[in-house]
Amino acid sequence: MRHTRREMLSLTGAGLLLPLASAVVEATEKPEPQRNDDGLYTQPWFHESFLDLKDDLAEAEKSGKSLAILFEQRGCPYCKETHVTNLSDPEIAAYIQKHFLVIQLNLHGARTVTDFDGAALEERALARRWGVNFTPTIFYFVPPSDALAGKDGGSAAAWKLIGYWKPFHFHSTFVYVHERAYKEPGGFQKWLGERAEKLRAEGKGVRLW
Repeated sequence: MRHTRREMLSLTGAGLLLPLASAVVEATEKPEPQRNDDGLYTQPWFHESFLDLKDDLAEAEKSGKSLAILFEQRGCPYCKETHVTNLSDPEIAAYIQKHFLVIQLNLHGARTVTDFDGAALEERALARRWGVNFTPTIFYFVPPSDALAGKDGGSAAAWKLIGYWKPFHFHSTFVYVHERAYKEPGGFQKWLGERAEKLRAEGKGVRLW
């Protein structure tokens, strides 16, 4: 599933994407997150993988989970904000860990990754193949793993998130995929509005912006 430039502008206008200047300001006010050997911000619960994505999805399936592939790059303020604001939130982190295996890839990395169709490429080549132009970008894949055989991940993803999204929207994308709501008519924004209304009716605070 690919987002066009028009869709990106629509998401920004709807408040789903945080402007770059705002992300830089917010990120500098929060503690520095952990980095890995590539200089990427990371989380200790990210999945350690041999980078055979079909096997990773099969492993997720055995645990009753889906698979999320997160592309990031060094020096990306959107990536930093995703870690210091979204992934550091205990509720968000707990939900993701319960329902997803998360694998982090480097937009400019050289590790070999085996795509769902068996093609073995470096991370940077896989990013080009999947059409990754922004970071962070998250691809979501749902079981069964056999259904993705012969497909590249860029076309086989159930859903894709591009750029930095505020915590409620970010969390909601994982709920959207886990509940298979992307199969329902109306699209994400309609579903998101209905989810916000439902949570408010239950007396739960919802911070959209």
